[in-house]
Amino acid sequence: MKTTLYTLVIALFMVSCKTEPKIDYVIIKGTITNAKPDSLLLRSILKPFSKKIAISNEGVFVDTLKVENKDNYMLLAGGRLTYLFLGPGDEINITYDHDDYKNTINFIGNAANVNNYLIAKSNKEKEILGEGKNVYELEESDFKATQKEINKALLELLSSTKGLTGSYKEKEKRSIEYSYLSNLSNYESYHAYYSKIPDFKVSEGFLKELDGIDYTNYEDFLFSSSYNNLLRSYFTKEAEKLSKSDSIAQDVAYLKTVNTLGNQDIINDLLYANAKYGITYTSDIDGYYEAFMNGSTNEEQKKEITENYNILKTVAKGKPSPKFIDYENNAGGTMSLDDLKGQYVYIDVWATWCGPCKAEIPFLKKVEEQYHSKNITFVSISVDRTKDHDKWKQLIKDENLGGIQLLADKDFESQFVQDYLIKGIPRFILIDTNGLIINSNAPRPSSQNLIELFNEYNI
Repeated sequence: MKTTLYTLVIALFMVSCKTEPKIDYVIIKGTITNAKPDSLLLRSILKPFSKKIAISNEGVFVDTLKVENKDNYMLLAGGRLTYLFLGPGDEINITYDHDDYKNTINFIGNAANVNNYLIAKSNKEKEILGEGKNVYELEESDFKATQKEINKALLELLSSTKGLTGSYKEKEKRSIEYSYLSNLSNYESYHAYYSKIPDFKVSEGFLKELDGIDYTNYEDFLFSSSYNNLLRSYFTKEAEKLSKSDSIAQDVAYLKTVNTLGNQDIINDLLYANAKYGITYTSDIDGYYEAFMNGSTNEEQKKEITENYNILKTVAKGKPSPKFIDYENNAGGTMSLDDLKGQYVYIDVWATWCGPCKAEIPFLKKVEEQYHSKNITFVSISVDRTKDHDKWKQLIKDENLGGIQLLADKDFESQFVQDYLIKGIPRFILIDTNGLIINSNAPRPSSQNLIELFNEYNI
């Protein structure tokens, strides 16, 4: 009997000490009535994460995301933008009518309260700002008064919203204040742009409320996109000063400035968020890589950036260009890079869905016309997907595009695109008459630097 009782006690002890499995995922699902796109994009606001989620013919979508912490996300689908706050163990069901988003957006699930609050917060801010009003065109006093009105209204909304935890409310209260300060920080440059006053400067004391901000709060860094914006704005301004004083590229100066921060976790996150794509655009790859490696202590991220650095070194100035082979030519047949030997080649990597790419079209046309009789060929390589083939052909016709118009064989997965480590478009490349790289990150057609580069090589 004693043995049986002893065995039972041990068994109960083992059951009671059994560790519950850690939940490290989010379930996101929903139904979009009158859905226009066939997929939506979920993107982290604070981290370099994005994922495409398929939408069925009935407008239904569902996915499970592996996550470590609570995070802020943007959900984009056919021009509709939804802000979300989700973390481990959350399940959210999203429903709305694509044709009446504002009045139909709704959340169900254990994360519904906070996300319904975010919708109400967004609507409250829009209500105060009004339709079609650009707040950054306002004069200083009116701008600050409007921001204070928004700040007060959002704090009142937060206080009156039920179903939010005390911890969330405390952090959100700070985030609302950060949003106010971030908007003040942005005012000078935004007002200069929208009011077309390039040399505009704020009056003395306008930014006094930014004094004494603690830029080392990792909890707020993980929680608040507004706090993130404040940090990035601060370091961008500091980088401008360092760039001028030390005569170094501004992107390198940015990394060096971030490295002076007193919180290593924030340093790692800011460096990686910048370098994941920034290293593919920098004009000083060695200086950029050195600044990243000197600052980061995340070995996994350092390994990834090192791999990217090694790839980019293979497409440095003077290296043989990777080749594209038998890409479809809009004019008929196919074309390979080797077909253009003996000519300078200016390559534009673009897509019909890329707004910044299309914004360069008028400038590209002008440059093509200017160099029509020169020994240079202008080649546009589209990374549109196969299903958008007709859309590519139609845009060429509608825009009366010149030069040589090619379609990459496997969109972004094409070997030529991978070899150049192209992660964002538009991307411009200049190759010499022997097929050697002059610049794998050449200036855009809209930049005067492009003509200066052409002049340097007597094109």
